[in-house]
Amino acid sequence: MSRINTALTRLLGINTPVISAPMAGASGGKLAGEVSAGGGFGFIGASYRTVQQLQEELLLARSVLQLQNEPTASLPIGAGYIVWQLEKVGKEVLSVALEQRVQAVWFAFGDNIGSWVRYVREYDSQPGRNHKTLVFVQVGSVEDALVAMTDWKVDVIVAQGNEAGGHGFASSPPLLTLVPSILAVVPKNGPLVIAAGGLSGGNHVASILALGAAGVVLGTRFLLTPESQYQDVQKKAIIAAKANSTVRTMTFDRVRGTLGWPEGVDGRALYNDTVKDLDAGVDFQVVKEKFDDGVRREDPDRFLAWAGTGASLMSEIKGAKDIVRELHDDAIANLKAASELISDK
Repeated sequence: MSRINTALTRLLGINTPVISAPMAGASGGKLAGEVSAGGGFGFIGASYRTVQQLQEELLLARSVLQLQNEPTASLPIGAGYIVWQLEKVGKEVLSVALEQRVQAVWFAFGDNIGSWVRYVREYDSQPGRNHKTLVFVQVGSVEDALVAMTDWKVDVIVAQGNEAGGHGFASSPPLLTLVPSILAVVPKNGPLVIAAGGLSGGNHVASILALGAAGVVLGTRFLLTPESQYQDVQKKAIIAAKANSTVRTMTFDRVRGTLGWPEGVDGRALYNDTVKDLDAGVDFQVVKEKFDDGVRREDPDRFLAWAGTGASLMSEIKGAKDIVRELHDDAIANLKAASELISDK
């Protein structure tokens, strides 16, 4: 397999500058391991797991990558954390990932991200540790990127545009605005900048690389894999999505009671009657009861399916390793086609 040579592929030792997002309830060890085995880099969504559950997912990833007999070897996947949730459950759920020598951790959504970055650095500085964990931090603005770079000295800045599925800052600009804005303030010797939000195919990968980013993050595309922990009915709902099927909302956090997000954060999901009813002023308790019943009945008009704006461009469920290779090949084809636009005549 050829290599797309970017600062990200060199940093991680991978062939393809494609990362699967750490999606809560969807990104487990099987998915992360298969993405990494395919030449990309996979993250486990760690935030809502117990220490034991995360340990099991990490061991599963190690098995997928055929490292089960090398417990002290670096594990070429990452673990992603929602910081306000991490602070509720405690540092042990982070420590277990560090003990397993994950190659990277990802922090997002919290007022004390810097303290967790320091925790990772201090953990790695222990005598005999001999392992550096790369730190990714997700941002939605130039201001947050500057803090991540200057104050926290992170390794990778994840620029998340408004198009992204799942949680993000409602005020984040579109990706094609956000990425150049952040790149304009990050020096060449600064942290890498990668892009997330609404991306679906190799043409998107090529376009983001052409903007100057070192790599891309895809979430929704990796929901549509056998390895994803999303339910089949959720996957089918995403495949049926149209161009205007997603919406940014806090409705699903309200009905599920998953509140605690920093100010300005909401989530992008498939629009359905749960959102419609709450927006129309239907009594909250009625909406919640219908949502809970819809989850039990697997009703797409009621249940939650996080998804980005690129969902309408996805039409099939495919293995994670195959998706990485398809993205790789298509990105190369698009980069080569773009180069043919240049002429000396």
